[in-house]
Amino acid sequence: MTAEERIEIFENLPVPQAVRRQIIPAVISQLIALVYQLADTYFVGLLNDPVQTAAVTVAYPAFLMVTALSNLFGVGGASALSRALGKHDADQAGQISAVSFWFGLITAAVYVLVFSVFSTPILRLTGATDATISAASGYARWVIVIGGLPTLLSVLLANLIRAEGRASKASFGLSMGGVLNILLDPLLVLPSFAGMGAAGAGLATAISNFVSLVYFLIVILRDRKGTVLQLQPALLRYSKMHLKPILTIGFPSALQLGLTVVAVSAQAKFVSHYPTEAVAALGITKKIDQLPLYFSIGVSSGILPLLAYTHSAGREDRRRDVFRLGVGISVGFSLFCLVLFELLAPQLAGLFIKDQTTIQYAASFLRRMVTAMPLMSACYPMIIQFQAMGRAKESLVCSILRKGVLDIPLLFLMDAVLPLYGLMWVQPMVDGISMIVSLALYKRIQK
Repeated sequence: MTAEERIEIFENLPVPQAVRRQIIPAVISQLIALVYQLADTYFVGLLNDPVQTAAVTVAYPAFLMVTALSNLFGVGGASALSRALGKHDADQAGQISAVSFWFGLITAAVYVLVFSVFSTPILRLTGATDATISAASGYARWVIVIGGLPTLLSVLLANLIRAEGRASKASFGLSMGGVLNILLDPLLVLPSFAGMGAAGAGLATAISNFVSLVYFLIVILRDRKGTVLQLQPALLRYSKMHLKPILTIGFPSALQLGLTVVAVSAQAKFVSHYPTEAVAALGITKKIDQLPLYFSIGVSSGILPLLAYTHSAGREDRRRDVFRLGVGISVGFSLFCLVLFELLAPQLAGLFIKDQTTIQYAASFLRRMVTAMPLMSACYPMIIQFQAMGRAKESLVCSILRKGVLDIPLLFLMDAVLPLYGLMWVQPMVDGISMIVSLALYKRIQK
């Protein structure tokens, strides 16, 4: 992509066209990522074994931490890179990309090593029981120990590629991996083929993310003259200049996902005191209600480069127009999902497992948890806007509120007030509070 093409997207295209060009590929890649996660649950669910389904549920928080660490350098690096491009400083953008990549790689290696040593206590902490620990370990071995590094780096590079305006390239790489994962799932999971169960779903994920990483590396290396992205280790000499700005913005995003891991683990731990079918139902519910979340993440990821670039270039009216349109699209889709999920909860749960007890639990859980979606779909772009503007404090406050500070105390309270089902009302309560605080902070910085 030439500098002229980049300027055309970020500065000259009408806002609806610029937003559409950025968010459509980002949303598609996010939805495909969701589909392959749903495929994991679907094909494991075809085994009709709640233990296998529950194993994927309890291992998921540890896998989600990989994405959290990727956001530390992917979101932070993307925001810093787009702001550098807003100042027309391509050299600085290249330095930022190299620092983000290599520190992301080091962080991934450390996390994989720690998990390898302490996998059993970590999985116990996230809700694994004597019945599920073996299957959960098999799944985690593939998605984290073997697949953690390519997963982190593929998501990180997708963020950086999108940040310079090449949203379609970022989308294709992630989507290609997602489609491959879907194709591999039945071959590796089902007994009529490899018969690996939950571990087969983990292997499919590891392979697909490795393929995505290879694709992104090829894109960057083949287009050296057309991209500002640089991966040379020699550029690490600029770490002192760029690492702090990257971490300052990336930390709230990583912390939010990290605290999500804690909150999801805590919720799974509370639910693990109830029947195994309830744990399996929670896993199914968390997959289904990810649809509006992933859509919102796609919209937010797509508009982040536009928000950061226009803010850095002093185009505040254009930034506000981009943000308003993005929020409108995100909230509109979540309202559609709210109606759909309330009406068809049992049917949607039945797509993943035939066990009637599990379906009943899942339908009840979904109808409660989905009420949070419209609030979440407005809150998430708000946090992304703070990050794009370099407003680390506001981003950090909203991120901590959404996940971590309120969740665990409310889990204790709601489980005591309404055993099991009260746990599903915690997220709607948290998102309501977070939305109020986010709006107050946004109004304050607009003054």
